[in-house]
Amino acid sequence: MSARPWFARAALLCALAGAVTPIAAAGVRGTVLLLVAGVAGVVITVAALYWALTRRGVPRAAAVGATMAAPIAVVVVFVRAHLLWVVLLTAGFAVLALLAARVALRRPRDPALEHFAPEVEHPFLIMNPRSGGGTVTKFDLPRLAAELGAEVALLAGPDPVDVVALARAAVARGADLLGVAGGDGTQALVAGVAAEHGLPFLVISAGTRNHFAMDLGLDRADPVAGLTALTDGVELHVDLARINGRPFVNNASFGVYAEIVEDPAYRDDKTRTVLARLPDLLTGPGRTRLTAQLPGTEIAAPQAILVSNNPYGSSDLAGLSRRDRLDRGVLGVVAVTVSSTRAALGLLRRTRTRGLTRALAGTVTVDADVPRIPVGVDGESLLLDTPVRCTIEPGALRVRVPRTRVRRRPAEPAVDWVRLLELARP
Repeated sequence: MSARPWFARAALLCALAGAVTPIAAAGVRGTVLLLVAGVAGVVITVAALYWALTRRGVPRAAAVGATMAAPIAVVVVFVRAHLLWVVLLTAGFAVLALLAARVALRRPRDPALEHFAPEVEHPFLIMNPRSGGGTVTKFDLPRLAAELGAEVALLAGPDPVDVVALARAAVARGADLLGVAGGDGTQALVAGVAAEHGLPFLVISAGTRNHFAMDLGLDRADPVAGLTALTDGVELHVDLARINGRPFVNNASFGVYAEIVEDPAYRDDKTRTVLARLPDLLTGPGRTRLTAQLPGTEIAAPQAILVSNNPYGSSDLAGLSRRDRLDRGVLGVVAVTVSSTRAALGLLRRTRTRGLTRALAGTVTVDADVPRIPVGVDGESLLLDTPVRCTIEPGALRVRVPRTRVRRRPAEPAVDWVRLLELARP
């Protein structure tokens, strides 16, 4: 018998205990004080956080200070009223309720189906020594790959290299496996060639973020492990997405996020760049009016759209964390529409509001009131003609991975109390 109903009941009981504890321990008067002080602290903190994210300079610094000071002030009030222990006990019940809820709502592991990986005789690997801060050189990947019988092409020159042409030339010479040690953008382009010719594709985590490698279960800190798939690997048949015909393995972003990716400072300091541009998302007028068309649905005037090769976890606001599966045959769509302060605050609290839209689709068409728009494709900035059409090719890519790769747990689910009630019923 499944333990999930029992965890659902435990979550509901802990939530109830947390709600009753202040009244039972502090009485009506103490509970009113807790509520007033607590609500005031939350309102001030959220408002200050909003200002911190939507302003610059001195106003932002002052708001950051208020964000830190408000919770401290609330704790002082509770201590002086001898109610801090009540707050801590209530918080403990809340934490237990959250942990039990996540266990109850967590989906059973559904691993991707593994396929037999035939031996290869002429593997061809493209390696970028500049990617990931010099990972290729640091781990001596070219030498290790050559010892395993692979032909290695280094992108060492100062001039851009057409990796698609390089991969196609290798196929013409008889390559029976293509692989990349580099960024996700390069991975996607070469993966497209592998899919066109029905060849296995090898991923080596030598880029900066390596999101595709992470979602395949590869250890991003150990790029050498990816090479072991040449001699002891299995195949995963995963989906390949395309945007105006160009392949992508992670996501395509439109609107404000695409403009952030386009910023030259983004690659060197992503966090600082996002914070500097975030006010444009929350309060600034959009430069371009976007529209997303999905089968049976239209998303009008969002400030940001993310289309991903399979959906990201629902507990991730921006859809930039991870995907449990890469073989569901659907695109994930996340659209952000911030039309008011209230909507902005709802997004900052990571609650479901009208400002956040999630959907699944086989095709997504993004149009605009201009002939060309910036699009971030797997972290690289492109300028594409509108309308921009995203599609997905189910099972088009044969990815060769180590047999002993990491088995990742599914992403933590969002807490859904209605679903918990359904699970708790006998």
